[in-house]
Amino acid sequence: MVNGMLRASRIAMTVSIAVVMGILGGHVWAADPSDKRPQQAVERNWQISFTPSYSHGNFGTSTTSEFIYVPFSIRRLFPKGDISLVIPSVTAITDGRTTVVGNTAFRVDDNSGSNSGSGGGGSDDDGGCSGKGSNVSGKDRVCGTTTRSVGQKVTTTGIGDVILRGRYYLVEEQEYVPLIAVTARLKFPTANASQGLGTGEFDHGYGVEISKLIGTSWLVFFDGGYNVIGDPDRGDGSGRLGLRNQYWYDVGTGYYVTKDLLASVYFEEYRALRPGLPNARDVFFSSNYRLSVAWRVNGGVAVGLSNGAPDYVLSIGTSYRF
Repeated sequence: MVNGMLRASRIAMTVSIAVVMGILGGHVWAADPSDKRPQQAVERNWQISFTPSYSHGNFGTSTTSEFIYVPFSIRRLFPKGDISLVIPSVTAITDGRTTVVGNTAFRVDDNSGSNSGSGGGGSDDDGGCSGKGSNVSGKDRVCGTTTRSVGQKVTTTGIGDVILRGRYYLVEEQEYVPLIAVTARLKFPTANASQGLGTGEFDHGYGVEISKLIGTSWLVFFDGGYNVIGDPDRGDGSGRLGLRNQYWYDVGTGYYVTKDLLASVYFEEYRALRPGLPNARDVFFSSNYRLSVAWRVNGGVAVGLSNGAPDYVLSIGTSYRF
């Protein structure tokens, strides 16, 4: 009984630390490398995860935005793949020009100065937000899918876009053959677009994951894919925003410091959703520690390398398999 109480106490402490740190935690853009291996323990076929994130930057605009992304996910593991349902909460501190698309924040308004008036981006004095059929600045302008005053940053919180995603292992890893998996995802538009929490449109995407364990300690991997982005209406009903589809990839390596601790670093790039804007590029440093057969904790830091990326992203979370 004493041992059971101590075990329960350790579990409660782990969850508490993860939750408290998760409030300040950040967003893992690419999947953690250690979480992309086939299921081994067939008696543990389910996993629940909680990995909050915090991102901060101008995302290619002239103002700073902040996002707190708090996803809860449930995952069913199979010997040849897995399927997950992600239900997030989103807090956005932004003027509306940047919003969460899928699980990552991107600039979605018109490129400043590229167009003007109805259906176009404004000049420098209006912060890049389009006007209501006018070339001149005004107080009530459309920023992405929101309608706000120029430079008005608003804090909004609500449910984000629910995501259903799956993975299937096509090729098993062998001595000279990497592990190859195909992936698919469907984003449901459950986030409130008018509050700057999403686009209000369905997205779907497809990709491939390739990884190879070298020796007993090194792991190399490459992920890539293509997302079909739903194009939302402008906040004033003057037409569509004109978002384009998105390719993305990441490449990196990991090292097993111990059999339970994996440290990884990788480079990521996401195509900008608006023509003329820089792609989001960053370097991500992550770690994953297996506390037991059931419990894992993970964390990471991303540093933006382009004007289209956040300045930094912080992440920490936990998962439990049962």
